[in-house]
Amino acid sequence: MTTPTSDDWRRPGPTREQRRLDLYGGLALTVLALFSLTLTRSTGAFLLGPPPSGPEQIFWTVAVTLPLIWRRRFPVAISLVIAAAFIAAQARSAPETQLSSWALFAAIYTLGAWGPDRRLSRRLRIGIIAAMFAWLGVYYAVTMGSIPPDAFERAVGPVPPLLAAMVTGVLVNVLYFGFAYFFGETAWLAAHRQHELAERAEELRRSQAEARGRAVMGERVRIARELHDVVAHHVSVMGVQASACRRVLDRDPDKARTALTAIEQTARTAVDELRRMLGVLRAGEAVPDPVGPAAGVDGIAAVVERARDAGLRATLGVYGDPVPLPESVSQAVYRVVQEAVTNVLRHATGAGVLDVRLRYLAREVEVDVTDDGRPTRPANPDGLGLVGMRERVATHDGTLEAGPRGGGGWRVRARFPVPAAVPEPA
Repeated sequence: MTTPTSDDWRRPGPTREQRRLDLYGGLALTVLALFSLTLTRSTGAFLLGPPPSGPEQIFWTVAVTLPLIWRRRFPVAISLVIAAAFIAAQARSAPETQLSSWALFAAIYTLGAWGPDRRLSRRLRIGIIAAMFAWLGVYYAVTMGSIPPDAFERAVGPVPPLLAAMVTGVLVNVLYFGFAYFFGETAWLAAHRQHELAERAEELRRSQAEARGRAVMGERVRIARELHDVVAHHVSVMGVQASACRRVLDRDPDKARTALTAIEQTARTAVDELRRMLGVLRAGEAVPDPVGPAAGVDGIAAVVERARDAGLRATLGVYGDPVPLPESVSQAVYRVVQEAVTNVLRHATGAGVLDVRLRYLAREVEVDVTDDGRPTRPANPDGLGLVGMRERVATHDGTLEAGPRGGGGWRVRARFPVPAAVPEPA
């Protein structure tokens, strides 16, 4: 993906709401300009010289201000129209100059902030500003001879009064056009940075989604390898039972019947585990991921002991009558506890107590891991650890709860259904 440079990037056009605001703003400025024209005519302060007729005064006032209603839709054309109308109005000595000056300021600003072609808008702004200063020079040259001799009779400063008036006019215009150029440039750069931030945020969302996908696939590969070992174990058990059945079939039918029953139940369990293995691989092709032998519920005590070594007051409680668990369920319970304890050690601030509880219910086994720490950052429901736990629990049609506790700390609780026990071979 290539990111356009600042000069190549084009700002998107205005929204419907922005066009509506331009309409209202342009109309309001035109009305105020006409009101300012009325006040100026009422005072008789015609600074540019004898004014034209009343209708022409109204025409130039409207010609300078009304085009602002299209300023963000057509910034290039509007800036040229307003600049030309502004110079023509002053050449005709139109008396309204205050709000007309603000209209010219808004046009130059909008060209810098919304010009679709960056290079063109920069050249046009410089050209308009140069034309305005050229007009200022022409104005000074034309009006210099008509200044009355007593215009500066009260001047007391060290600078010649005519030169002081010209320098003052130039400085005011430099600030006026400089701010119009600067604010337009700043607005465009802000819009460009906002666009870049939006693109980077989108790239970050995509990369996070890809990372979650890789984490899910990696977890599914690990689950599939563990289930593969479980299926292989059950098939081996079936072979042993079948061999025992063949040897005692003629001499002891009762033992043969027991062995056949064990083969039947083991086969059902193996088929169920195989279905789970195929289910976790259904989303994509598994890539080999070397994993060591997985522990089961017997390994939970070692996980709690490692938490104690890390400085936590960790306890393990087993409730109910323990029953033999299928290997895949036992491994899933262990992995959930392992990941939950790892999250406490990595992400919980001020955690001092860790409580792990294993409950054997009627047809379910439940594991409950709680702590009293504070998370170092806001909880991410799509974190890789939670993704792995959800995948393991979903593989066995279980339920998972993970989130902050009411009294502080964090809780992870997973519940797995337990199928009927499978008899071990004699």
